[in-house]
Amino acid sequence: MPDKNDEQRSYDLFEVTIERILPGGRGIAYADGRTVMVALAAPGDRLRVRFDRVKGSVAFASIVEILEPSPHRVEPPCPYFGRCGGCDFQQLNYRAQLDAKVEIIRDCLRRLGGIEDVPKFDITRAPNEWRYRARAQWQYDAIVKRLGYFEANSHRVCDVAECAVLTPELQSQLERLRREMTNEQLPEDARYFRVIAGDEEVSVASSRGSSPTVREGPEARDVKRTIHGATYHLNAESFFQTNVDLLPQLIDAALSDAQGNSAIELYSGVGLFTVPLARQIGRTIAIEDDADAAEFARQNLSNAGLKNTEVVNADVGDWLDENADAFKGTDFLLLDPPRTGAESRVISGIIKMKPQHISYVSCDPATLARDLKKLIAGGYSIQSMSAFDMFPQTHHVETVVRLVVQQISHNCHD
Repeated sequence: MPDKNDEQRSYDLFEVTIERILPGGRGIAYADGRTVMVALAAPGDRLRVRFDRVKGSVAFASIVEILEPSPHRVEPPCPYFGRCGGCDFQQLNYRAQLDAKVEIIRDCLRRLGGIEDVPKFDITRAPNEWRYRARAQWQYDAIVKRLGYFEANSHRVCDVAECAVLTPELQSQLERLRREMTNEQLPEDARYFRVIAGDEEVSVASSRGSSPTVREGPEARDVKRTIHGATYHLNAESFFQTNVDLLPQLIDAALSDAQGNSAIELYSGVGLFTVPLARQIGRTIAIEDDADAAEFARQNLSNAGLKNTEVVNADVGDWLDENADAFKGTDFLLLDPPRTGAESRVISGIIKMKPQHISYVSCDPATLARDLKKLIAGGYSIQSMSAFDMFPQTHHVETVVRLVVQQISHNCHD
């Protein structure tokens, strides 16, 4: 238990050496009888740190001085690094970023998923370490006239004039919005702006009070994005992968086991995986709880000339509660849930449905590990897995895990 001196110790300085990077992106070290979690560290750094917060035997710390830099440490090029909460890996060279992400996945699968023998897997590097981000959300503080991202661990807006990970199209849009801010042309009740780049145009949405609204005027309401030979219609309020450079490889990995006559897709969005899945499977049913995304998916399937797929606008858990039995033994199931992972009842519904093959696309190794633990307990085994660096300069990583239902052999004397 923490003692009465914990509050005082939170202001003391300690010398630590970073051992490795943990899930969440912090470096781990040990000092004062505690496990120390250090933000913006590199493996091998020798640092002087300050305890910002102490919780029992764990201290959360920030760097006061780099006594001896890690060989993996580089000078962050972004002037907002350390204040902006957007990128937390700019202090690492790119090879170290990739290695850290592989270890983050392994650590989560072992520690949270109880998977001792983690399969070997590769991580696919991003073609562009910078200027890759084709989708973003910028926070707006109308009172002090700031536009950018939240500062790390706060809701204060870090005013950002240039973002090194944005595509040129989105950087131009950021500059345009900043000019409007300077000229007091932005709506006073806006809290954020969402943007997404299409093949030729940019779609912009702003929050107006409690309701997001896709802007009219010079910005396109809907845009088109061509990926792997398929064209997708969407807008700034649609969820879509941030790094389009890696999407062909991601789609191929997710659908490598897709075969048979029937498929179910959960959390299908605007149909990024639905369109290519429909080309491989006889009959597909896609479930999406956002009505606008579901309508975009229908439009995208129609434009592709695919008539073998039904897009259902429903809560994924509710749909499984009602339909798992009816689709028992489906050939292939794909799920791409939000960062929070799948709900417990969604995993239970999948196990009840017992599809022959599962492809789980995840953007969070911790929730992936939690869900895999349940699927393995429910009769599945990991067939293969792969990782994709969709988010360079951050600790985030995309993972695709393929699972197969375990075949139970029956003894003839049973």
